[in-house]
Amino acid sequence: MLDLMRLPRDLIEYVADRPGHDYRYALDIARITHLGWEPRVSFAEGLERTVRWYQDHQDWWRPLKSGEYWEFYRQNYRPLPR
Repeated sequence: MLDLMRLPRDLIEYVADRPGHDYRYALDIARITHLGWEPRVSFAEGLERTVRWYQDHQDWWRPLKSGEYWEFYRQNYRPLPR
């Protein structure tokens, strides 16, 4: 992702992994490909498309980071009962 965004690799921060963490999020598409499904784009192309979309649509996500979204949420939705 850093390469796609033209950012330096020294932004990578390595952290200790939790036991079992990787296994929980591992994807196995063998069963669905056995049924004949195939992805339309490669993982690399999909990642690049996603990064480009966010770069091209900052007007969509910038308000989420600014806190504007949460103010809208507080004004328009009641807290869930406990």
